This record gives sequence, structure tokens and C-alpha cells, in this order.
Amino acid sequence: MSTIEIAYNKALDVMRACVRPTGFYASGLKGGYEAVWARDSMTTALGAATFLEFKPAIKKSLELLAANQSEQGLIPNCVGSYNTDRQSDVTYNSIDAPLWFIIGHYVYAKSYNDKSLLKKYQPVIKKTLTWLFCQDPDNLGLLAQQPTNDWFDAFPHKYGYTIHCHALYYGALNFLGEKKRADNLKRITNGEYRPYASLYDKGLGFYRPWGWKNHDTIRETENWFDTAGNLLAVMTGLATPPIAANILKHIEKTEINRPYPCKCLWPPLKPGDPEWKDYFTLCDAREPLNYSNAGIWPFIGGFYIAALVKAKKFAVAEKELALLAAGLLKKMKIRDLHGEYGFNEWLHAAAGEPSGEPYQAWSAGAYLYAYECVKRKKEVYF
Repeated sequence: MSTIEIAYNKALDVMRACVRPTGFYASGLKGGYEAVWARDSMTTALGAATFLEFKPAIKKSLELLAANQSEQGLIPNCVGSYNTDRQSDVTYNSIDAPLWFIIGHYVYAKSYNDKSLLKKYQPVIKKTLTWLFCQDPDNLGLLAQQPTNDWFDAFPHKYGYTIHCHALYYGALNFLGEKKRADNLKRITNGEYRPYASLYDKGLGFYRPWGWKNHDTIRETENWFDTAGNLLAVMTGLATPPIAANILKHIEKTEINRPYPCKCLWPPLKPGDPEWKDYFTLCDAREPLNYSNAGIWPFIGGFYIAALVKAKKFAVAEKELALLAAGLLKKMKIRDLHGEYGFNEWLHAAAGEPSGEPYQAWSAGAYLYAYECVKRKKEVYF
């Protein structure tokens, strides 16, 4: 059996371990991330929704998130008592959670040919969209996010207009039939209109991770490569074919996809860099090539393969799928659980050694999503 098929079967085992009465937990092991996250569960759903057996888990995840919507319309980042230090069963502080919530509803409806949840939760989705519209202080049709309000959490620091947020927003708007808003977002982000708010940089050949105010000739922005954000732009179609080609070339040229797909950003940030903040020394990403400081995140590897398929690079996509499978099958020993486990949260970007929590739902879900894209020779949803 090939590495691809072995990882496929193991991914299903991981997914089954992550199913709980309230939906998909982020980790399938005791003591891991025992809660339902919006971004994790809906990223997981990209792969899970290609299997009928996971329909109830996706449904329960969406129902739980909807039931905990804030008064203002914000979908929670996480529901569950995974961290007693926070003394809360529900946390919000996220702008990508409502975007993944909307996308998840349409993934569910499309995969299962079942619009019952879409119909039931139309008032919730409408309220979610209203909350998102309110995150537009310049009235440009863009979203402005606060620092640490997407999956990167505390590291690295970014705010204002971000490519990660805009790529998800573009996908959500198209699902919602908001074509005019989606087109406006695409034109601005790609620099065709109101270039002072754009994120694509022709010189860099990719989208800047974030940008905000212009101060005469100086703009608040940074130039490191946000891998997930750029790949989501390719997946959702926010990136035009020429921009998508440039992004994929940059990944290959800089070996962001090695030793396994894919490092979450490049280059790594270190003390003395203009992007470095004092509090970074206190977080888990302070060491380059670890965690969110250019560590390898397999869920992003799944996005990479889907983006390659979107660009019709089918042979390359299959090759990268095998490489992703090899990384996911690497095991780390957990003494307390008396066993060895793979499908980790992240891997060290030089040594390739697994770290973080094993049996990660989105690592497995994104792999199954990538597998399905390669199999169909078509990006499945967008």
C-alpha cells in the first residue's frame, strides 16, 4: 500500500477519534484540544464532508457554534472548557471564526445536497454577515481585523487588512451570492482599484500578510509570506491565474514546501527584525522554525495541494500529497498515553520532527480534502 493510501486510512482513524457529542474536537487524544473551534472544525469539514459518516459531526459543530453566537452576531472562536486558566466555556476574539462558519454551511450543503441547515440558520448567518459588515471602518467593502484575531493568535503581529481574512471573506461572499461585494474585494486586494488598500505586491510576487494606513509615502505593512493566506487566495479564486502562478512559484523557489508542505510563514522572524515585538520572547513561537514562526503545519500543506489542483498542476499535486502523507505519518511518543501518535499539529521546519498536539482534526481533514482534490483533479468547493 502506498504512503498516500496509508495516510488516507490513518486520517480516517484520526477523524473518528475527534468526533464528540458536540461536534469535532480539535484533537482526538485525551488532554489535547478537547473543545470545538470554528476554524479547526470547519477546516476539518473540508475533508470530512466527503464522507457520509461525518455528516452528524459537522452538523453538531455548526449547531454548537450557532447556539453560542454573541448578541452582536459574532460566531465564537471556541466552545468548550479546554483551558481552565481562561475560566470560560466560550471564547470569541476571532474574525476568521464567522467566515469559517459561513463557509462550513455551504460545504455541508454542497457535499450532502442538504440545504436544511442553511435554511434553519439563515437568521444566524444574516446576523453573522451584519457583524462582518461592521468590521469595515473605511467603508471600502473590506474587513479590518484586530491583532491576534485569526489562527496565528499572538504570533506574528498583524492588523488591518489581511490576506488570510480577505481570502476567506471572498469565498464566503461568493457562497452567499454577494457577487458585487466579492468583485469589489478582489479588485481592491489585487491592486486594480483603490491601490492604497491593496495587498498584492508585484515586486514580491505574492500578497503581503497585512497592510493598514498610509502615512505620506510610508505604509503600515510587512513583507513576510503568509502561506495559509496566500494559498486560500488561490483556492477561493481571489488570486487571478497570473497571481496564483506567482504564489506557487514563490513557494517552490523558497522551498516553503520542504521538508514537508508547508511552512506557515517565510522567512522566520527573529529578534532585531523590524517585525519583532518584545512580547514575542514570551510566546511559543520565539524560536525560528518552530510553531507559528515558520514551523510546518500540515493543514496548510492540504491547502497547498488544493491550490496546485486549482492551478491544474496535477502531477505536482500528487507528488506533494505523498510528501504531506510522509510528514503526517511521523510519530511522537506520548508517555502519559503509552503510545506513539502521528497527524501532529506542526513539525519542526528543519528537522521535520513532529510537535504540538497529535491526532489533530484539521491535519487529518485537510489531508483528506487534498486527497479528494487530487483524485477528482478539481478543487472541491470553491
